[in-house]
Amino acid sequence: MLAPDRLDRFARHIVLPQIGGAGQVLLAGAHVAIAGLGGIGSPVLHYLAAAGIGRLTLVDNGAVEASNLQRQTLYTERDVGHGKAVAARRWLAGFDSAINAEIGDYRLDQVTAPGFVAGADLVIDGTDNFAARLAISDACVAAGVPLLSAAIGRFQGQVGAFAGHLANEPCYRCFVGDAFDAEDCDTCADDGVLGAMAGWTGSFAAMQAVRVLVAPQMGEAQWGRLHLLDGLAPAMRAMRISKDSACKGCGNLVYPHTSSQRKLGSLSDPADNA
Repeated sequence: MLAPDRLDRFARHIVLPQIGGAGQVLLAGAHVAIAGLGGIGSPVLHYLAAAGIGRLTLVDNGAVEASNLQRQTLYTERDVGHGKAVAARRWLAGFDSAINAEIGDYRLDQVTAPGFVAGADLVIDGTDNFAARLAISDACVAAGVPLLSAAIGRFQGQVGAFAGHLANEPCYRCFVGDAFDAEDCDTCADDGVLGAMAGWTGSFAAMQAVRVLVAPQMGEAQWGRLHLLDGLAPAMRAMRISKDSACKGCGNLVYPHTSSQRKLGSLSDPADNA
């Protein structure tokens, strides 16, 4: 049950048949882990906090720079020089003190990622290098935690939903392969990015997160679906990612996967997600 003040705060959600009171209770009981608090993580945190997610784990080992302010809307000039995780928690405390937040300023890799995903119902990855993304994906598969991966560059964005711990669904490694385990990739500093693309992509990722957490009320979770956002056209299209039977992240699992996570509606019957 939600307290009276929470009922009032989330009234516009509750009147939606696709969410309702039951869906809002699910959101209040959810634990979402957000990797990266930059251009993607900013709108993700804004809208998941606004949606009433009950528990958040926020990890980013960077500090706020003046050049971040063009797209990282969590921060203001007074945050420059301070750690992003600390600044994000400060914003969250001012926005909704009822949300339980844990922060970390460590680097996500094959060693730290398992602890980061442990206990989460959903992980959202907005990190800026493939090594971290693959480490997070592998940890999610091992722990049986679904993953939303979001990325931006120039005028393009992408958001993919992965559940590689399920027998017929791909993981992020199935999508990009093993060649990107090294930490060499293009950055926004090299290629540039339209600030509003971060907002569009991160907001879409937050909406997909709500879809996953209240499924099947908002429809299927769309596992293995990659949404491509084009800011110049503008347009959006989707493509299906196939599971790689030889994937070293999810190809050799024994199914069905045993997970300690709460059962999300969309995870209970993977056949519905074809």
